[in-house]
Amino acid sequence: MNLNLSEEQRLLQDSVARYVAREHDFAQYRRIADGDAEAGHAVWRSMAELGWLGLPLPEADGGSGGGPMDIAIVMEGLGSALVLAPYLSTAVLGADLIARLATPAQRERWLPALAKGALRIALAASGAIAADGRRGLDIRATRGHGRGWRLDGVVRGVVDAPDAGLWLVPARIDDDAAGPADAIAVFTVTPRAPGLAATAFGRVDGRRAADLAFDGVTLTDGDRLGASDAEPGDARVALEAALDAATAAACADAIGCLTVLVDRTVAYAKTRIQFDQPLAAHQALRHRMVDMALHREEARAIALCAALRLDGDPGARARMVSGAKIRVGRAARAIAEGAIQIHGAMGVTDELAIGAYAKRLLAFEMTHGTAAEHQRRIVALRRAAGGLRPFD
Repeated sequence: MNLNLSEEQRLLQDSVARYVAREHDFAQYRRIADGDAEAGHAVWRSMAELGWLGLPLPEADGGSGGGPMDIAIVMEGLGSALVLAPYLSTAVLGADLIARLATPAQRERWLPALAKGALRIALAASGAIAADGRRGLDIRATRGHGRGWRLDGVVRGVVDAPDAGLWLVPARIDDDAAGPADAIAVFTVTPRAPGLAATAFGRVDGRRAADLAFDGVTLTDGDRLGASDAEPGDARVALEAALDAATAAACADAIGCLTVLVDRTVAYAKTRIQFDQPLAAHQALRHRMVDMALHREEARAIALCAALRLDGDPGARARMVSGAKIRVGRAARAIAEGAIQIHGAMGVTDELAIGAYAKRLLAFEMTHGTAAEHQRRIVALRRAAGGLRPFD
């Protein structure tokens, strides 16, 4: 396994670092978090101009054919600067699902617009993982009049939904005659669809989310990703792969946050004088900062492995991604707590970025499945592969 970056990847890494250093400081984060829409649009336009939005897309769809490592590089840079943009929702999760499931006509309609920054996407799924290792889905799809569909149900906490122009809605097909039992289909829904109600709110990390209620939302066969003249198959495989890609990308974003927290804490401890000596002179604090650095390196290693496994065997991919989510979440908690404790009370004030990074990491722990859910998923995957006895 080659862990070295290619020349193109190093250039991408340098480009991301230069952009966030020049264009996105903590003041910019505060403006966007406080509701400055124009500042957010400017960031999105810059991402489109730099080619990041089309990075994972094939060249035929207006992209550059980048892989999981390219996405990880961008996400780590965005996390290091607390960039508040729906990059994960749109360019990673939304683009992946459309590329996997859509017909050529649907790809032509959505993907070039996505790459140009003219379209933002949100996935209307909670990301919760059931005890059997499957992703829980909250929306039901039944056949309506003729060849149409009806969506019902509520999905909560859809990240980036308030500003999205298109929602991808995975739904469980209730009508056995319309497909295999327990089949999944993904539908495209616009925010103004009749029967749809959205309640927007702000998250602790500065992003916006919404609770979506579907009450008899009527769609056509053309609104389902996939051939409209075919019976709906099971989109679960594509959905699992896209969600794993998004989880791996979220881990990379968290690594960017962890790196900044460790570096700033070490720098602060070297310059903060207390009792006539710097904090770094205290052995207990030095040990604490070494532990933080070790957590970061371990988290970075497993996040890198998760990104490299995304194109491999589905079972190995799922286990590695879930393992990365657990380990990075554990590192996030340890490093955020250490950074705040060493900075003291001002570590949680709005004047310092330390608290903002800690909030972003807290949101990461609760998004794309909790640690407990991913642990259950790993157990279910191992049992399915015959690696555990029934009562292990």
